[in-house]
Amino acid sequence: MTFDFLQVAIIGISYLLLLFGIAYITERGWVPERITNHPVTYIFSLGIFASAWAFYGVVDLAFQFGYGALAYYLGTGALFLFAPVALAPLAELARRHQVHSLADLLVFRYHSNAVGALTTLCMLLGIMPLMALQIQAIADTMHILVVSGSGIPSLTVADNGLTFKDVMALCYCAILALFTILFGSNRDQHRGLITAMAFESLLKVCAMFAVGLVAVFGVFNGLDGLNEWLADHPENLALLHTPIQDGSSHTLLLVFVATAVTMPHIFHLGLAENPLMRNSRTVTWAFPLFLLFMALPIFPILWAGSELAVPLDPQYFTLGVPILFNSPSLTIFAFIGGLSAATGAMIIITLALATMVMNHWLLPSLRLAARNDLYSQLIWLRRILIATIFLGGYLFYWILNNRYSLTDLAFAAFIETLQFLPGIFAIIFWSPGNRRGMLAGLSVGTIIWFLGLLLPVFTGIKVLHIPFSELYIPVGNEYWNSITLFSLGLNTAIFIGVSLVTEQSEEEHYSADLCAADELSHPVRQALDVHSAAEFKERLAKPLGKVIASREVDNALIQLDLRINERRPYALRRLRDQLEGNLSALMGIHVASEIMDNHLPFKVADERETLDINLIENRLAQYQNHLTGMAAELNNLRLYHRKTLQELPMAVCSLGPDTEILMWNHAMAQLTHTPSDEVTGSYLEDIAEPWRSLLTDFSKSREMHYYRREIELEGRPHWISLHKATIEGPITEGVYDQVMMLEDVTETQLLEQELVHSERLASVGRLAAGVAHEIGNPITGIACLAQNLRYDSDNPEVLETADQILSQTDRVTRIVQSLVGFSHTGHTAKSEFQAVILRDCANEAISLLSLQKDKQQVEFINEIAATAIVAGDTQRMIQVFINLLSNARDASPENGRVLLASNEDEYSIDITVTDEGSGIPPDIQDRILEPFFTTKEPGEGTGLGLAMVYSIVEDHGGLLDIVSPVDTVRNRGAQFIVKLPRHVDSLVDI
Repeated sequence: MTFDFLQVAIIGISYLLLLFGIAYITERGWVPERITNHPVTYIFSLGIFASAWAFYGVVDLAFQFGYGALAYYLGTGALFLFAPVALAPLAELARRHQVHSLADLLVFRYHSNAVGALTTLCMLLGIMPLMALQIQAIADTMHILVVSGSGIPSLTVADNGLTFKDVMALCYCAILALFTILFGSNRDQHRGLITAMAFESLLKVCAMFAVGLVAVFGVFNGLDGLNEWLADHPENLALLHTPIQDGSSHTLLLVFVATAVTMPHIFHLGLAENPLMRNSRTVTWAFPLFLLFMALPIFPILWAGSELAVPLDPQYFTLGVPILFNSPSLTIFAFIGGLSAATGAMIIITLALATMVMNHWLLPSLRLAARNDLYSQLIWLRRILIATIFLGGYLFYWILNNRYSLTDLAFAAFIETLQFLPGIFAIIFWSPGNRRGMLAGLSVGTIIWFLGLLLPVFTGIKVLHIPFSELYIPVGNEYWNSITLFSLGLNTAIFIGVSLVTEQSEEEHYSADLCAADELSHPVRQALDVHSAAEFKERLAKPLGKVIASREVDNALIQLDLRINERRPYALRRLRDQLEGNLSALMGIHVASEIMDNHLPFKVADERETLDINLIENRLAQYQNHLTGMAAELNNLRLYHRKTLQELPMAVCSLGPDTEILMWNHAMAQLTHTPSDEVTGSYLEDIAEPWRSLLTDFSKSREMHYYRREIELEGRPHWISLHKATIEGPITEGVYDQVMMLEDVTETQLLEQELVHSERLASVGRLAAGVAHEIGNPITGIACLAQNLRYDSDNPEVLETADQILSQTDRVTRIVQSLVGFSHTGHTAKSEFQAVILRDCANEAISLLSLQKDKQQVEFINEIAATAIVAGDTQRMIQVFINLLSNARDASPENGRVLLASNEDEYSIDITVTDEGSGIPPDIQDRILEPFFTTKEPGEGTGLGLAMVYSIVEDHGGLLDIVSPVDTVRNRGAQFIVKLPRHVDSLVDI
């Protein structure tokens, strides 16, 4: 089995080009979204956790600590097993506030850029050994392949091969830097990068599993053979059990539990960019299953290396076993698996560190020119940082010169990142923690780590002398256990102690509330110092430039589905939060917060602070599927009461002390014809008239009730009764919200007016009866005198005058009798119905209408047949004709004609009333029979006439129909058709 340098280089470069290709076709959209967005893809992308040390170094860890090596998988697996408690809150904070690095998260929690700057420094110091580990693993394995192919008996890494390995390592770093710059330097979510990382994780787990299978079935001829070998070599089992009896295994578990949240590459891909964390139920089983597959081959590979006497350190048994098994394909597969493991970790580590350095070192100190190319400036700055960090990792590797094993380098990195654990724990579970405690604890822990582990790595010292004393402290990797416990213990103690004796700032307290595990959102409703979405562009133009400001605001509006003319305070607060999150992703939380606080600040808080009900509702709606136990029950109770208010048939709205609308139920939306989502979160003075004036006056008034306030809607008067109550808020004593209830009493008002009108008619009827009685006697006297004139004189003029007098007295008598008859109209039982001659009823109605001289004059043409006789109430039928003829007259032009006609058959009679008006619009034909609906001017009609006609016709067993327009050519005229059953006895006369 021979490999030369060119073959190894081609294999490595080909694999890296394959990763390039996967990322490229994914970014171009050639890979279906069902693959790139599938949970399995994101599970494998989390596999970057298993770096080159997990592929090679863990075997060495198993050699040194036996079963204690499983802590690497058990610790991280346990953290993911409890992801809903441990990781999901951090993932939600990262998603909601666009947090892309651990430094950003700590800055957000402790509200201090000093925390971000120190975190970045400590992370750079701690991660450089891990980057050197990846480079060393790839350089060593390439060297092993080339050396083994040259026929050198020993597979150990030769000291005289450093120059060769240095060149290979430098080329490897350059290729990775190019890949990272191309697919990771922009601000968007890196779908191509995620897919490529998922592929490399799948490949490395398959490679390691393949080596494990060869170890079991190739070297030991199956599980039975492995058991026999262990029985024959009990010292190997002793090596597994003996190390876990000391306390170092427990420390290992502590170290590896923290790696899932403290390692920058795991945080970046797992919490910042990986949406799978939002589905924590999948993570709890899927990622631990991945770790199980990675852990299974470890001990078989270790034992196979011992059996084959691989002449390498145990850390390279994963590659040495295939070589001595004489399998070129498996050897290449194992090499590519290790290359994958190192590549994924290096790329994501560099991206995370570049983001942290840019956001917390460079941008706070640099002032980028607010020009149109701000995006380009940030991208080039990130590209330079990516190249610089790769160069720094390579220099770190070159300085160390292979003096330390992969395990030594891994411990140096893991123990430093462990120092962030107290600060991270306090994000969710300990609100009193503050930035002073965080800075003091992290500084002390890092100094102890630096002196105890990193300094010996560079200088090779084994004992540290304490100045001005005779105290000498042993240091170095041999004492990693004590250094870990001492540094973390002192870090935690100082963090807690300093936090307890110092106070949090107001900003820190605000951020702590946002991050607390039982907080869904900050409850206080704050007012912005802007009044429209367009004003956001003007304010941000100074720090970002006009073009960038406009683009960022437009992008945030699209994300929230808002319009540029948005003015609602709640919508503007959401817009500000979205902008701050987007800018945080672009340039870090500190710079984004500084821009927003300086140019889009909240107003100074006053004594009228209240709960931001709309924001709480929005958060609860997002979280309701994740609530359990008492929280879920309380949320269900809240939803029940809210639905009760929303479905209440009375219109209800609630206002904050500053008249911001907090709730607007369905009945309120129907009454005002304004949807809830258009007014919720806006100020009362921003709603449309007439509701603005009515509600604003009522809100400011000391009166708790307004009765029947008249407003005009759609050209018609409406009457509204208003009631209100005040509710004291839970935040500030003496600050009250308002709840208003509105009742539309228009129908009641109109009904009362109609009742008053009816009572007036009844009074007129009683008056008419009395007048008729009083007028009857004089009229009779006048008629008698006129008749006497006819008998006492033969003068033709006198006789003509007497006839005229008699005619006028008859007319007066008929008019009086008609008024008395109409005033006596009432309901008559069907058993009391009598034969009614419809022609006479129509004539009577025409006579009564002719008395209204103030109305426009039309010609009534009565062509109803004398044989049109129905069973009914004469006076009620007269009332039908009066209403129909009155409406026809009002609709007709001056001197127009109104035609009454009839059509008869054996069982029914159709009466038609046809006018020459403009007709009835189609959109209101279905409504004109409704009570109180009228098209007449206010005061001209009550809208009860046609409803009364319909009711009377229905009581007589008839039907009422409408035809409009009658004249389809000129599109004019309306016709009412009354269909009534014929009076039975009238058939005899036909």
